[in-house]
Amino acid sequence: MLESIRKNSKIVMILLFLLIIPSFVFVGIDQNYFTASSPTVARVDGQDITQADWDNAHRVESDRMRAEMPGLDPKLLDSDEAKYATLERMVRDRVIVAAAQKMHLTTSDAQLVRTLQGIPAIASLRKPDGSLDADGYRALVASQGLTPEGFEANLRRELALNQVMGSVMNSAFTTAAATDVAMNAVLQRREIQVAMLDANQYKAGLTPSADELKAFYEAQQAQFRKPEQADIEYVVLDLNTVKQGIQLNEDDVRTYYKENAQRLAGVQEERRASHILINAPQSASAEERAKAKAKAEALLAEVRAKPDSFAEVAKKESQDPGSAAQGGDLGFFARGAMVPAFEQAAFSLTKGAISDVVESDFGYHIIQVTDVKQPPVPSYEQLRPKIVEELQQQQAQRKYAEVADTFSNLVYEQADSLQPVAEKLGLKVQKASNVQRNPQPGVEGPLANARFLQTLFAPDSLESKRNTEAVEFGTSQMVAGRITRYEAAHTEAFTTVEADVKRLWVADKAADAAKKQGEQKLAEWKADASKAQGLAAAQVISRNDPKGLPREVIDAALVAPVQGDAAAWTGVSLGQAGYAVVKVNKVMPSEHKNADFSSQAAQQYVQLWSSAEGAAYYEMLKKRFKVQIKVPRP
Repeated sequence: MLESIRKNSKIVMILLFLLIIPSFVFVGIDQNYFTASSPTVARVDGQDITQADWDNAHRVESDRMRAEMPGLDPKLLDSDEAKYATLERMVRDRVIVAAAQKMHLTTSDAQLVRTLQGIPAIASLRKPDGSLDADGYRALVASQGLTPEGFEANLRRELALNQVMGSVMNSAFTTAAATDVAMNAVLQRREIQVAMLDANQYKAGLTPSADELKAFYEAQQAQFRKPEQADIEYVVLDLNTVKQGIQLNEDDVRTYYKENAQRLAGVQEERRASHILINAPQSASAEERAKAKAKAEALLAEVRAKPDSFAEVAKKESQDPGSAAQGGDLGFFARGAMVPAFEQAAFSLTKGAISDVVESDFGYHIIQVTDVKQPPVPSYEQLRPKIVEELQQQQAQRKYAEVADTFSNLVYEQADSLQPVAEKLGLKVQKASNVQRNPQPGVEGPLANARFLQTLFAPDSLESKRNTEAVEFGTSQMVAGRITRYEAAHTEAFTTVEADVKRLWVADKAADAAKKQGEQKLAEWKADASKAQGLAAAQVISRNDPKGLPREVIDAALVAPVQGDAAAWTGVSLGQAGYAVVKVNKVMPSEHKNADFSSQAAQQYVQLWSSAEGAAYYEMLKKRFKVQIKVPRP
């Protein structure tokens, strides 16, 4: 049978082709057919957020933050906490969009105009007659990769979304009495005395029997349970590794210097120019603009005939009130400071040259360049290290995707070892011992990435001890690993941990003894304060100034009920550290009781109250739109 199929393979292929193609015609092809499905990490109002959506959003957010804060440590952006924060922002955005749609919230034209007028960068584009510099506005929004229509549509959408939370947070208020109560509780000071009963002083003489240790071990087995762990090997591919393998052509480096020297050095050519302006706003009639242009042409002929008279003619004829008195002098300016038409003309002229008549939204200009300031540019040798770094970075970013494909294929195709991919790409096989399923405090890199660890401890990886798939754990960072030794979670035998059992038993019993002694003293001193001995000297404490006392002592002292001038007593357990008896001598007002501080405190309290109401409202919206986040919080 198989031999017959082999001999007639062409006929079989034709038959299969005829059978398969019609099925696609009638049923269609699933859009996900040729792409790997991405797991769902969250759901809002029935709409999924996939792992791919999350990864893309975090990549965009990381790139934005790197651009805004070049000195930011990349490890902070690649941490699980930062990635989870991105997911929470995505969920929040979708909740608010859903709420805005359900509430039919919109932004009126008048509200949009008021908001645009309140943006300083746009307000600065106002011309003397009050109209907006249209070219400048287009250039401003183009710098963000948007058209004016796209920018306004985004702003209109943001204003509508802001109404969702603003309707609650902007209406928050509190009474003066409530503010006083709340702020006094935070800022109040108290004079206290403390007697500390250190648990260590009760350890002497505590000698457990074998039966007591066994009983303690049986009752506290969770403390002696050893989590599953493994020894692993792993290889990391990142942008720096790719960059190190890039060799640059010296001619390319020199060409890059010639084209980018000024930008790399941070220097910029400046021009000093004078101009004669004949006003002709866009709102003027065609006849008025033609008349203004004719006057400008006549003045151009006059100053070209006598270039030395430019300043005198500008004083007399220019209609720019800001520069006419100075003979039209505008001082030095760099590219981007003037409207495009003016800038293009000014930077195309040589020193002393006079332009043709230049038209702008303001009217008609005659421009004379009076000086050129060209800052010195560092030599090629000085800038070469910076150029090499920049070129290598650019080429590495372009090459990374190709190398990442090779990395992913090799760890999959040669799954019994990481050595082939390490040799092929010049990577180092790294080792780690006692790695656990969840990220441990203090670890960095891929061992701090929950997704990599989950892949590493997946059943297939544990059973076969083959390479994991390539996992992206940061921007332009991939890792693959394999388990070399695995140890399942288990409770350690009593004989192995006997010393730890004894240490914990002694600490536990000493803490109990300190607590019992402290409670006895507290009851005795409450009944008769004259018997109180061992209290420390009185000191004034507050939440802002705890005087080095444990948090438990401060909290207990500040909530203890005080009646009139009588002292109040309270006690608090410090766990295995012992016990504290606290005497509250008196309540003292806040040090800040002036009017300015009270006003600031009231404003701060209203802000806190507003945030609390906003948070509660958002939680209600999450329930309404059935929010599900399927990824555990780091």
